[in-house]
Order: sequence, then structure tokens, then C-alpha cells
Amino acid sequence: MLATPLRLGISRCLLGEEVRYDGGHKRDQFLTDVLGRYVEWVPVCPEVEAGLGTPRESMRLVGNPHHPKLVTIISKQDHTDVMAMTIDHRLDALNKLDLSGFVFKRGSPSCGLARVRVYTTQGMPSHSRSGLFAHAFERQFPLIPVEEEGRLSDPSLRENFIERVFAYRRFQDLIQNGITKQALIRFHTIHKYLLLAHSQQHYGAMGRLVGQAERYGLTTWALKYGEHFMKSLSLKATVRKHVNVLHHIAGHFKALLKPQEKVELLEVINDYHRGLTPLIVPLTLVKHYAQVFDVEYIRDQVYLNPHPKELMLRNHA
Repeated sequence: MLATPLRLGISRCLLGEEVRYDGGHKRDQFLTDVLGRYVEWVPVCPEVEAGLGTPRESMRLVGNPHHPKLVTIISKQDHTDVMAMTIDHRLDALNKLDLSGFVFKRGSPSCGLARVRVYTTQGMPSHSRSGLFAHAFERQFPLIPVEEEGRLSDPSLRENFIERVFAYRRFQDLIQNGITKQALIRFHTIHKYLLLAHSQQHYGAMGRLVGQAERYGLTTWALKYGEHFMKSLSLKATVRKHVNVLHHIAGHFKALLKPQEKVELLEVINDYHRGLTPLIVPLTLVKHYAQVFDVEYIRDQVYLNPHPKELMLRNHA
């Protein structure tokens, strides 16, 4: 249960607003109709906010790939300076909104996260990078989960992004509620299996960090933990890692289950490992046993419920 609303930034065109250069939109049904039930969207369109109008001449990035200019394709108008001022103003405003994530528009010279082409002054593509606004956003908010709408059509990437969004919101709540050593230890404890599903190496390093509170000031200690926390969750949770976690959890029921129940649990884990069932199947059985036998340590693990079940993110094979 989150203590505060889940607020995400989003490129305005993805909500169906007609702000693209051609006067159209790129409404994304999953974002508006499904995820939109659980989040508060903060719409952003740097090009419109810079006063460039709708519709407008299409633009592209030109010149030095590290410091490209934003130039219109036909008339060669340079909008770099006005865009830079708009971006600075928008980032200042977003800093006050406590965002937990951002969904960017793929391919946009302002909002694309990657593979945005940079052209030579002769009009030839030479490099690729992120759009101007997306690049500035990631530099200012390095821990906030970000993704492009196109990649969210991949079930595993979608689950990873949304899992990170909810995890980051929980970390924000931890900080805002007044960090204590006991609170951070509790936070680390309930995220154990979620972290192990992403990186056993990072989990071990974070455990050592948790035990080193005296080396840092409390705030520095917590923020350092947050960096490791979000970096760990950015690593892909694979079937093999999930199976390893499920076997660890099954060990907590070893003395509680009847022989046939043990066999059943191992069978559903194996079926998931073989790709015969989705992750939700062994997890449902694990959650059942955690409730029936009142195994508090397992029942409290975020791994079992990292995001609303209605999103059905763990229902894919």
C-alpha cells in the first residue's frame, strides 16, 4: 500500500492530445485505459510549451551529437535556445511534483529516450542519442524510472518498468516519512526476494551497506541505498532468477507442508521453469501457503505483490 499518489510524467501525445508536429496524437490505450487507473499523469510537450505551435514544421537534431541543435527540416530555423529555456523551466516545475516515473515518446527529437537520429549539416544521419528533454530529465532525475511507450509493448519490459515505478514510490515514501535505521532495515527486509529476482550480487552489496549506517550521515546513507536499490531493479528479472527465489521461499514451508503439498509446489515451480505456466501460478500457491500457515516473513515480502494484480503483469509465460 502506497502512502502517497503515484504521479508519472508522460509525453502529452500519448494521452491522445493533438500536439504532434502534424496536429495528430499517439494515444496509447494501455497507458490511458489500464495504467491510468492507478497513476496521476503529468503531461509534458516541450515543443508546444516552447511556443512552437501545432501543427508545426518537423524538426531534427543536427550537428555535434553531444550538443546537437534542434533545427527545422525545410526552413532550417534553429530552436535550440528556446527549447533549452523551456526545458530548464519545465524541469524546475517537475522537481516540485515528486514524480515516480516518466513515459516518453519514442523517436521524438525532444522526448525520445534512445535511437534519436542526429544529422550532419548536409542532412545525413551520423549518430543517435536521446532527445533534448529526455536527456536533460535523466541527468536531473537519475533515479526516476523512465521508459518509451514503444518498448512497453514487450511484456517483460512493461513489467520491469511498472515494478520499478511502484518500488521507487515506496522508497520516496520511506524518505519522506522520516528515515530511521530501523525503517531502512525493515524496507530492505521486505524487498529481499524482489531484489534477489533481479540481482543476487546487488542484494549482497546492499546488505553490507545496510550494516554500515555509522559510516555515513543518515540521509546520505539512505540515498546511497536508494541508488543501489534502483540500479538493482533496472537489471532484468529472468525465469532462472525467479525460480531460484521461488525455491528459497518454498524452503520456509518445508516443515509445514504435507508430502503431497511439497510435491505440488515443486511441480508448479518446475512448470513455470519449463515455460508451461506463467509466474502468477506458483506465486498464487506461495501466497496461499503464506496466509494459511501465517508465515509473516513471506507474507510481508513485496515480491508477492509488487504492483496491483489487476495489471496482470505476471500473467504472461
